Amino acid sequence: MSGPTEETPQETPEQPSREAPEAAPESTGEIPAGTGRRLHPVTPWRRAWAPLAGLGAVAANNVQNLDDWTDSLGLARLSLLLLALVVCAAGYGYLSWRVTRYLVTDTELRIRTGLLFRRTAHLRLDRIQAVDVSRPMLARVLGVAKLKMDVVGSGAADELAYLGEAEAVRLRAELLARAAGIAPEAAPTAGEAPARELYQVETGTLVGSLALLGSGWGLLAVALTVTGLVWWGTDNLVASGLAGLPLLAGAWQSSVGAFLTQYGWTVSESPDGLRLDHGLLQRDHATVPPGRVQAVRLVEPLLWRRRGWVRVELDVAGGGNEGGLLAPVTTRATAAALVGRILPEVDLAAALAGVRAAPGRARWVFPVGRVGYGHGVTGAVFVARHGRLRRVHELVPHAKVQSVRMTQGPWAQRLGLAHIHVDHGADGTASARLQDAGYAAAEVAAQAERSRVGRRAAAPERWLTR
Repeated sequence: MSGPTEETPQETPEQPSREAPEAAPESTGEIPAGTGRRLHPVTPWRRAWAPLAGLGAVAANNVQNLDDWTDSLGLARLSLLLLALVVCAAGYGYLSWRVTRYLVTDTELRIRTGLLFRRTAHLRLDRIQAVDVSRPMLARVLGVAKLKMDVVGSGAADELAYLGEAEAVRLRAELLARAAGIAPEAAPTAGEAPARELYQVETGTLVGSLALLGSGWGLLAVALTVTGLVWWGTDNLVASGLAGLPLLAGAWQSSVGAFLTQYGWTVSESPDGLRLDHGLLQRDHATVPPGRVQAVRLVEPLLWRRRGWVRVELDVAGGGNEGGLLAPVTTRATAAALVGRILPEVDLAAALAGVRAAPGRARWVFPVGRVGYGHGVTGAVFVARHGRLRRVHELVPHAKVQSVRMTQGPWAQRLGLAHIHVDHGADGTASARLQDAGYAAAEVAAQAERSRVGRRAAAPERWLTR
């Protein structure tokens, strides 16, 4: 097997750590005593539930011993013990809440947490790429919200849970304003940038798209079949339930759970990027900064194609836009309009029309799936296609390509075939498989040059302007 050939258009600069930013000139980096703000008073109960949940899990796993415990301790002593555990859990949550504070300075957001082991996170404002607001169902009832920050160079997200809804919206606007370079004294009163609605998924379309996916119905049928077979073979209700439960959970997640999450999905445009609002029970408010989008993925399941529906997914550098979804279901025309707001230089119709299919001899490597493989390129993007039942087009802007390489297995090498892989800044890879080897070798060299030119011509990645 021959080794891959690789060309790197440009080295990726090392990303700074969020835990060790440049020291703020106005202080030593800690939150001075008596400064900073606390979270909402309901927060202690968020931390108190964990010990209680652990106690409940222990009790559930030892149901047969509950009578013995009651007999040995007595009902009164057992009740007092449970009350003491509840008080301890509440006390732990309260003390954790007391020591948790956050402070916004001219250069960073500091979050101090930890009751026994103190930790102070330093989030540089110029490295914040998204600030999202999440409102779980119970939080909506209580009037609180969770604020989550995605920072360049960080694989995880820091959060403030919970803040009052008004405070969360105000703080989000202030952080985005400071990240955009607005003067510190003006940022607290800048307010949230206005947004213009671009697209909203209709409820009927969402229900129809989930039904046509078939994954929920398929998993449900498999779950019922497996449960029935285990019951028939063992005559054990517990074993039957354990066998079918994971499949039932998957069926729920891909049908009802997906509906609850994607209900009312709205895409709006604002100066800080594309805003996504969605959810029936839990409302989430996320922002996709266009400058951080590394790749766009169009997914077309088989039963969607007659209706002209597509799903639009994004790969975002730094982990923004959790779930990677821009639109759960939409038409190709609307998808082209949405992609155009993120990548204005991309003509989606031309990019898809220019895809070149894999050569006919690829059937000796992959007889069925090779029909779905294809590769295309325009002046703006690299395009890779794969999948026959679930057709997927991946588009990577030339300026976002980190490296490009060609690989060949022994059988593909004998047939004169090769795979083209491009890696982008969101730790992802788009692959055009089973292309002619000579064509692939030429494309690797050409793609490296396109990426170098694209990087020089790319606009700055300042994703927020006013």
